[in-house]
Amino acid sequence: MAELAGVSVASVSRVLNGLPASDAVKEKVNRAVDELGYRPNAFARSLKVRRSQQLAFAVADVGNPVYVEMMRAIEDETRAHGYRLLVSSTGGRSDDTLALLDSLEGGYADGLVLSPVRVDARLVARLRQVTYPLVVIGTVPTDVAVDNVRANSAGGVRLALEHLHEQGCRRIAFVNGPEDTVPGEARRQAFERTAQALGLDPGADLRVEAGDFTLAEGRKAAETLLDRTTPDAVLGGNDLLAIATMQVLAERDLRIPDDVAVVGMDDTELAGVTSPSLTSVGLGAHERGRVAARLLLDRLDHADREPQRVTVQPQLSVRDSSRKGDAARR
Repeated sequence: MAELAGVSVASVSRVLNGLPASDAVKEKVNRAVDELGYRPNAFARSLKVRRSQQLAFAVADVGNPVYVEMMRAIEDETRAHGYRLLVSSTGGRSDDTLALLDSLEGGYADGLVLSPVRVDARLVARLRQVTYPLVVIGTVPTDVAVDNVRANSAGGVRLALEHLHEQGCRRIAFVNGPEDTVPGEARRQAFERTAQALGLDPGADLRVEAGDFTLAEGRKAAETLLDRTTPDAVLGGNDLLAIATMQVLAERDLRIPDDVAVVGMDDTELAGVTSPSLTSVGLGAHERGRVAARLLLDRLDHADREPQRVTVQPQLSVRDSSRKGDAARR
């Protein structure tokens, strides 16, 4: 094959094993592969390099648009380096997350990107014992020596509330997800802190906790909220909760944003296709996935380097669901 491609044996090996090579060399080797009908023996190669050429990505809910965006970014990065990506859903259950961490010790994947929604003492203890390359997307204690990529949820909540305040909203409600999760607790604290800083009422009648970060649970939470009060704005703990709230508002003949403005979090693809389009705070799902993948690939080659921690900053995308009256025209 090297002779046909007109390159060295070492260059052929680098291309076939997904290692860095120039575009010209890749093209020559791939052309020779096609001409010869060559198919690499993945099992033999894994024995040689002691790698499975598989990486894992574990999330609470594979149907959540945020995790889909992360998965796309991770897969783009890992595929370019010759790895397959295996995706697992833990349902947000601690026992399932722990079982997954244990199973990877068997070597079916060379490394893991984990995005847990619940981080309890058992998970923290297990993370300290992991022996394979691992990157956590989310918040973990600083003394857990793993590569870590996190969103600035507090900054995102602040952007959302400041925007609604600028639109003239003063009774801003919060439809949050489960507060025994990392994002739920972080966003609750940020909501209360920012509301107080803006001189708003963060009272209990303006806050409701959904059973999950889903449309179905969001509808239940929005019904509960609107049965007891009608705020002039609602912040959803994610886009799904915000969209569920918009559905309930429409069913009650409340106009968005004239009667009630709505803002979501995560800025998923759904935000641009709702009617009206949803203002949302992007927490960098794609960027978090991309950075996590690069950290994992680097960890595979540099097992002893110091853990890295990266925070991705939020960005507000203003759309029709929050542009209220004169404030929107100024």
